[in-house]
Amino acid sequence: MSFAKLDPKEAANLIQHDMTVGFSGFTPAGSPKVVSLSLADKAKAEHEAGRPFKIGVVTGASTGDSLDGALARADAIKFRTPYQSNGDLRKALNEGRAEFFDMHLSQLQQTLRSGALGKIDMAVVEAADVTDDGEILLTSGVGSIPTTARMADKVIIELNVAHSKDLHGIHDIFEPADPPFRQPIPITSVRDRIGTPRLKIDPKKIVGIVDNNRPDEVKGFDELTDVTRQIGANAASFLVGELRAGRIPSQFLPIQSGVGNIANAVMAALNDAKDIPAFEMYTEVIQDAVFDLIDSGKVKFASGCSFTISPPVQKRLYDDLKRYRQHLILRPQEISNNPEVVRRLGLITMNTALEADIFGNINSTHVLGRSMMNGIGGSGDFTRNGYLSIFACPSTAKGGKISAIVPLCSHIDHSEHSVGALITEWGVADLRGKGPLQRAKTIIENCVHPSYRDQLRDYLKLTGGAHTPHTLSKAFRMHVKFEETGSMQGVDWA
Repeated sequence: MSFAKLDPKEAANLIQHDMTVGFSGFTPAGSPKVVSLSLADKAKAEHEAGRPFKIGVVTGASTGDSLDGALARADAIKFRTPYQSNGDLRKALNEGRAEFFDMHLSQLQQTLRSGALGKIDMAVVEAADVTDDGEILLTSGVGSIPTTARMADKVIIELNVAHSKDLHGIHDIFEPADPPFRQPIPITSVRDRIGTPRLKIDPKKIVGIVDNNRPDEVKGFDELTDVTRQIGANAASFLVGELRAGRIPSQFLPIQSGVGNIANAVMAALNDAKDIPAFEMYTEVIQDAVFDLIDSGKVKFASGCSFTISPPVQKRLYDDLKRYRQHLILRPQEISNNPEVVRRLGLITMNTALEADIFGNINSTHVLGRSMMNGIGGSGDFTRNGYLSIFACPSTAKGGKISAIVPLCSHIDHSEHSVGALITEWGVADLRGKGPLQRAKTIIENCVHPSYRDQLRDYLKLTGGAHTPHTLSKAFRMHVKFEETGSMQGVDWA
């Protein structure tokens, strides 16, 4: 079967108002880039003609600006799930111009299959190759597309020659049965392969192929700062101590690392830590630093859902795929983030907090409790089920005007029951085996910026004789102070 060749405008015209569209990829890695731009142009034209045009957008996680950004600026998004990180889309969500379903990433595919989010009308899949019988070689990200492509009525392929066909063998595509027929996920080691190297769909659903030659829109990562270096060093030192104490097995355990500059700083510090043996990774996003660790021999193998890597590192990967293929697997997110597998493998999980409170609760998603930042992503999948679950963040933001550690989080994504340790540039708070008051004192003395320690010590004195010494009338006074004055400094608890 030969498939029709479409230009991006022809492909976009197949997508109608009020459809739900599933897009491939996970972060900007592997997400479509040309159909979405034409779709944004179509939305603008429809709006100018006085006709409505909005679609539901389902992806693996965030995407590139040519998808989330372009559609948001065109006011073309009816709803969005499960995660995003684009500034224009974030503005639309916080202004109520689009709905956002913030979901644990491991739960998305099962939720889609249940029908709770409605039908998938169209899937748009970025591919490095496609055969006449519907076998698709995905590119740098997998995400939720095995489910959305199978469920979709029709499929558009973006055939992207910017990605190498030599990626064949990197992917492990597997979709579990749903309850009550689900069997155990047969992964007992990071290296296990349980699926197929290509995504297989009914070729009759493929309505056309759009040529593409655009690279992934992954921005380079910021240079390490003194703060991020110290956070990384504190994390590495903590893990070395756990290893020496026998609380981590001598052969070490697989690591999950979140997304962003702090995650890259932690991985760089682990690379430099001579006392930490070579280890494996079972994570969702494989970033630049992981390739440095593979090259140094520190990471023996890494399983993830995407290569979210800068252009120079992607070139490095594609120039030496034969060697890297021995160290890497990309899986769908319901497998890369699967709680059953996370618990079985005993992951050390390291994620970034937007805000923490003195009792160990974590806010990953909302600024001042109401404005969405990006979403919970996979942090909950890993945190709740990890062998040792760690959160890290700088102690302050906005030049010291915001303390990242407050009396009570303005929004809670991860409760203190799931958090094993909190790390800032000032130190580590090991929260295991501690009650609320002990946790509060440990966090204040080890993680809070010195300019906020007395303020938070004073807060603890307000309520006595309680298991968790909160003072409800004053718990958000630091947030209110920031709204009123632009700084959390100088709160009067009287």
